[in-house]
Amino acid sequence: MYLKQLKFNNFKNYEEAEIQLSPKINCFIGKNGAGKTNVLDAIYYLSFCKSYFNPIDSQNIKHEMDYFAIHGDYVRRNNAHDAVHCLLKRNQNKHFKLNEKKYDRLADHIGLFPLVMISPYDRDLINNGSEVRRKYMDGVIAQFDRNYLNDLLDYSKALSQRNALLKHFGEKHYFDEVALEIWDVKLIKLGHAIVAKRKQFVTDFIPIFQEYFTMISGGNESVELIYQSSLCDHTMAALLKEHLQHDRALRYTSVGAHKDDLDFLIDGFPIKKYGSQGQQKSFVIAIKLAQFQMMRNLKEYKPILLLDDIFDKLDNQRVEQLIGLVSEENFGQVFITDTQIERIEQLFKATEMDHRLFEVINGTIKEIGNGRI
Repeated sequence: MYLKQLKFNNFKNYEEAEIQLSPKINCFIGKNGAGKTNVLDAIYYLSFCKSYFNPIDSQNIKHEMDYFAIHGDYVRRNNAHDAVHCLLKRNQNKHFKLNEKKYDRLADHIGLFPLVMISPYDRDLINNGSEVRRKYMDGVIAQFDRNYLNDLLDYSKALSQRNALLKHFGEKHYFDEVALEIWDVKLIKLGHAIVAKRKQFVTDFIPIFQEYFTMISGGNESVELIYQSSLCDHTMAALLKEHLQHDRALRYTSVGAHKDDLDFLIDGFPIKKYGSQGQQKSFVIAIKLAQFQMMRNLKEYKPILLLDDIFDKLDNQRVEQLIGLVSEENFGQVFITDTQIERIEQLFKATEMDHRLFEVINGTIKEIGNGRI
């Protein structure tokens, strides 16, 4: 599967853009702030129905415009084509269509066009709180397990209802245990199903992640991922009962699958405290490449890979190792942004892959090279 054509209007700093793409490598070169990353974000929208960087859809509309639209033409096996269309008008709901058929639920689109994004913002996986790492796990699993996505959505609804009741009880100074148990039953069932799939995901994910980290780093450090969940040692029912009075005081649910986390270790120590910038960047890149490999194995075709300004903070050896990896046949269509055309030309000089090279200047895109580097 690959994206053959991309077109968008009034998206971020672009008024209009239309580009024909290589099925292998597409490089976007330009200064910081020119709009390179916005191209990748438009592609990300077509897979996930949202921006990678800004969760408020209306803020992705170009200033003083009334809407944005993104169109993608994909080619699948046997040369079958799929057209994906996203439209957002100010103060209206977002519309998504596949082959002119509108979705009733945006969640039904997730996973149809698998994609992996690697960005400087991925450092948030290390530096931010547990919610970021938990959402990352959920986002990966949901791309290949529709039942898991539905369980997550149902769990979130039940959690919101339980929290609303706890808040209501606190405000009105009374308590109805039977009313709360209705949502406890749902959280118990869904919580254990979610944690079981997260545990299996992490177990399958770790060896692939460690292999990619070794490839990028040269094997000089050992890395680990450790899944942390209170449901690994206790039942959800026991936890809810044990923390009931605490939850009543807090007016929200303090235990459950929505509190899980991943520990990131390098040579046995937290990488957040003890890893260098280069090690941390290599760590998150290895996580994303492992995500790519796992999705490829499960989907039986290659996801699209977006590499946004990832060469900064990596030494030449790690850059060459990374480019060597994504140039292999294990990877399909790749999009790269960078500020230095010389670096891109040098990196791909030894390969014979099809490519297209684009220059981005202040919201305009111009193709400046194609064929084989």
